[in-house]
Amino acid sequence: MRLVPAIIIAVALILAPVIWVGTTYLLQSGQGGGDGFGASAVDSGARIELERMRQQLEDVQARMERLEQELSSAIATLQRPVTPPGDGDGFDDGFRPDTGADNDILDAYAQVVLIADRRNVNRGLQVAGPDYLEARLGRPREVLSDSCEEMTNVSLASKLVTEQVGPIRVRMLQPAIESLRRVFENVRQTDPDLYARINTAGALCVRRIRGTQNRLSTHSYGLAVDLNIDGRLDTLGDGRTQLGLTILADFFHAEGWVWGAAFGREDSMHFEISRRQLDEWLDAGLL
Repeated sequence: MRLVPAIIIAVALILAPVIWVGTTYLLQSGQGGGDGFGASAVDSGARIELERMRQQLEDVQARMERLEQELSSAIATLQRPVTPPGDGDGFDDGFRPDTGADNDILDAYAQVVLIADRRNVNRGLQVAGPDYLEARLGRPREVLSDSCEEMTNVSLASKLVTEQVGPIRVRMLQPAIESLRRVFENVRQTDPDLYARINTAGALCVRRIRGTQNRLSTHSYGLAVDLNIDGRLDTLGDGRTQLGLTILADFFHAEGWVWGAAFGREDSMHFEISRRQLDEWLDAGLL
């Protein structure tokens, strides 16, 4: 019986690259080989399945580590055989069982899942950061507090716009508004069901980063937005997020936005402009 976990581990090792290759192939195929979001809309259920396959990679790794620990414990104590995980094993993969209800696909967007390989989700994009933002744009306000206040930098304030952008209404700098509009239009064309579920927890908020004396949040510049599905706020720092946000992250990445899921303290509701995109706007005279 002690051979069973070892066999399962071996099978998992074999399946992991298969899942990875399959997921990569499906994602590339679904994106049409171009920028990924110019093709016709895909079935919502199919897109959710692609995201679930991504999550399976993370789940397989967790199961492998768990089985290895159980096997070592069994060999050391010789008290009982180790059985493979199954029903009732206490492993939560983040998904609710299929109930067959008509709204299962729609409900899936709000489900909380592990963020697979979260440290690498921004692949190639760099956070601008408070020091870089201040060096390139100046300070949006001289005196800061922990509360949201008005922007007093006249040059920056003149570029602030309040508009309905896709499914949400936000106040941000004009280039960020236009970029966000493109993101949401791509989402609407590709996955209208997800588009209809997008909600916001805020954008512009001129304040210092909480816990600091004088460092500026990216929200202070109108270059960041917090999003969620159905108005359900994400738990900060737990390494998990709503499945719908993992889908949105790909659209934002294509437009040059950084996802807060990769931060040291995970903040998966948070999307902000990358340093590369900021530099492009500055070089073009948009800021």
